[in-house]
Amino acid sequence: MEVRWIGVKSQRLGPPSSTVGLIFSLLLGLWSAQALEMSVGKIPTLEAVNGSTVILPCTYSSCIGIKDLYFNWQFNDNGTMQKVCESVIPSEGVEPHVDIYRERVEFVGKNHQNNISILLWNITFEDGGKYTCFGRNPKEKFKNHSAIFHLIVVDELRVVDNTLTIMIASAVGGAIALLMGFMLLKNFTLFVLAKLEEKNKECLVTSSGIDNTENGLSGTKADSKPTPKKK
Repeated sequence: MEVRWIGVKSQRLGPPSSTVGLIFSLLLGLWSAQALEMSVGKIPTLEAVNGSTVILPCTYSSCIGIKDLYFNWQFNDNGTMQKVCESVIPSEGVEPHVDIYRERVEFVGKNHQNNISILLWNITFEDGGKYTCFGRNPKEKFKNHSAIFHLIVVDELRVVDNTLTIMIASAVGGAIALLMGFMLLKNFTLFVLAKLEEKNKECLVTSSGIDNTENGLSGTKADSKPTPKKK
């Protein structure tokens, strides 16, 4: 009788999918932390009067540094992107030569401050709209980054009605003053009551001493007459 042995081919198992996902997430987070970032500030909207001069802010940052960083400003003219200016920054600390394509525009950025802001002179209503600050760093495989700044041009700045704010502030101030007055009155009343109670105690002690003296009790100032001796 022939006996056959069935062999089982061993296979090396790869890393679990959860481990692969964790490694991928860590690498993605590390890459994101090193990525170029463009910023137009915490308030990306400006309302300015027709005929004034304004600055459109933009700064960049990168944890891995820059090399031949390309940037530009673009204006969204009713859906058509018009280039305002552009330049290439060879390395950090080098001031770029900026090409301007729009009138009344001046580059006011400083590369040593990572600043690529522009200035608009004598703005008109046609200048109002969305401006995009764009950047691309070759160190990041030419990945694109951008930030949008919204410029609103008006005839005159709106006067903010602070009536409601003043009313609320007055009500809060009045409530605080009333509370403080109540606390002061309470403390004064407690102080007066404490003084009256202390005075009443003194009167009670004094009255008790006088009564004992008049009754001739021991421990008082009443004179005790000696008993006459028999002869």
